[in-house]
Amino acid sequence: MSEKEQSGSKRIFRAFIKNPTALFGVIVFAVMIVMALFASQIASYDPLEINPVDRLMAPGELHWFGTDRMGRDVFSRVVFGSRISLVVGLGVVSLTIVFGTVLGLLSGYFRHLDEVIMRILDGLMAFPGLILMIMIMAVMGRSLFNVIIALTIVYTPRMARVVRGAVLVQKEQTYIEAARAIGASNFRILFVHIPRNCIAPIIIQGSMIFAYVVLAESALSFLGVGMPPEIPSWGNVISSGKVFLRRAPWISFFSGVAISLCVLALNSIGDGLRDVLDPRLKRKGS
Repeated sequence: MSEKEQSGSKRIFRAFIKNPTALFGVIVFAVMIVMALFASQIASYDPLEINPVDRLMAPGELHWFGTDRMGRDVFSRVVFGSRISLVVGLGVVSLTIVFGTVLGLLSGYFRHLDEVIMRILDGLMAFPGLILMIMIMAVMGRSLFNVIIALTIVYTPRMARVVRGAVLVQKEQTYIEAARAIGASNFRILFVHIPRNCIAPIIIQGSMIFAYVVLAESALSFLGVGMPPEIPSWGNVISSGKVFLRRAPWISFFSGVAISLCVLALNSIGDGLRDVLDPRLKRKGS
């Protein structure tokens, strides 16, 4: 990395940290990551341990977030639920960036492929996201891997459209003409020169998709078509407490708070990245 690139990276990092909204998001999300990594040490009980004696116990000294209808500790289930949300989010975002970037590059650079790729992606986007996810899960069955695949199928078109738009702008730039003039192949231009100038929109869109994925995974689990019921995901915890909202509201409440904080943190990070990496959007919004 050249001195100019290092200086630019430091400037972006300082500007990002000085953004209070982004800093809030980073702190909250860092707490979520620590909670997921050290769930076994943080949780007071085994999240799958059934104790009928402690059934529907209110929050207190023994059970900080209370217990559910089977006597399982809600705090432990919320802590372990962070693992599911982050694993699904990271998996979906990684696959979405890979497939969405490749499709967006091909569609934006080659006009004859644009019609084919974008019409297929438009067809996927024509379905409401939640309905399409439910359809895919109904066919594939409930498992962590299938949830990641279903969400990747739903959110890849969104990433591809963002990358395609960036490619349409970049391929008209002077440096592309210069690269062609010195004999650079289409492959090198497409996968070396253009991607390095599309990193900003990809990162911003990836952070936003991460937030959508956390919500979507929780919604699928709540509806009974996401994670298997024995796995302590946030959506499953909320679903298990929906029939006890009046008698034991704490079962669903704390998982709902965890989802809200995680999504808020990711959106804050995304907004901060947008302001730093693409200042033009910030000026338009002000």
